[in-house]
Amino acid sequence: MPQHENIDPQSLEPLVALYSALPGGFNAIPDINARRATLNGMLEAMTADLPPNENVLLEDRVIPGPAGNPDLPVRIYRPAKSSGPLPGILFIHGGGMVMGTLDTDHLTAVMLCETIGALIVSVDYRLAPEHPAPAAIDDCYAALQWMTANASELGYGPVDRLAIYGGSAGGGLTIATALVSRDRGGPSIGFLMAPYPMIDDRNVTDSSQAILDIGIWDRSGNIEAWEWYLGGNSADQYSAPTRASDLTGLPPTFIDVGDQDMFMDEDLEFAGRLKDAQVPVELHVYPGAYHASEVFAPAAELSQRIWAARIAALKTALA
Repeated sequence: MPQHENIDPQSLEPLVALYSALPGGFNAIPDINARRATLNGMLEAMTADLPPNENVLLEDRVIPGPAGNPDLPVRIYRPAKSSGPLPGILFIHGGGMVMGTLDTDHLTAVMLCETIGALIVSVDYRLAPEHPAPAAIDDCYAALQWMTANASELGYGPVDRLAIYGGSAGGGLTIATALVSRDRGGPSIGFLMAPYPMIDDRNVTDSSQAILDIGIWDRSGNIEAWEWYLGGNSADQYSAPTRASDLTGLPPTFIDVGDQDMFMDEDLEFAGRLKDAQVPVELHVYPGAYHASEVFAPAAELSQRIWAARIAALKTALA
């Protein structure tokens, strides 16, 4: 029996539908390419009837990748009506380091662009297992460098109005990119938003051992994803940010997570360490929320509270 008894009732319906259509959830699909195709097909079905948002202008572009690596696809989002320099957001999609494209979190990027009035650059980083760490981190840092070097052309600034946003794997890469930027002397980042970040390869916390069959992101799939992402190598502070011994100098950070998410304990521990390192941190824990429940059940009152808190924090940070 799936672990559904403690989940917010309004958020449960799409999860039950997913489990009925796909017993065992995404992790039950052994082949990674089939798993990716299933996720992409589900997202396409969810968005097929939605018209384009006329308030947001889109541009797909290819930028230089990290030295010696392929060029990097990005998608640029601009408010259709804006004046003066905009705040900027580097956007990093989720997918457990092994799934996801520019389309995975596209609707979130559109919503943030329109609601915040921000210039957003979404990066299509390389995925494991074909490209294990540090490929994804290198790609995200290259996108950050390109974004800041081209701020005038893109139309955002000043640099203290630059945030990085990413959920789940994107949250882990958000924090990793900030660590790399700190350790390499820039670029400057004003704010991090990392919903339920994937940051600990060890899978030893209570919550990581308790969430076994909710169906979205469970223990077995997380262990497998980390094995693919690390590619047989040991984790370091960039691939698994919980391993960072020094968190000083990171930008103000926003973290949220549900109490039905296997990442809860690692995220709470990391937020506490940020606080101890004198990094301003805003933390939210949502009873009844599972991993990415606000994406799968956007109409739920819980989901609306989750988004309201994120939007308020971004508006304040980028004002």
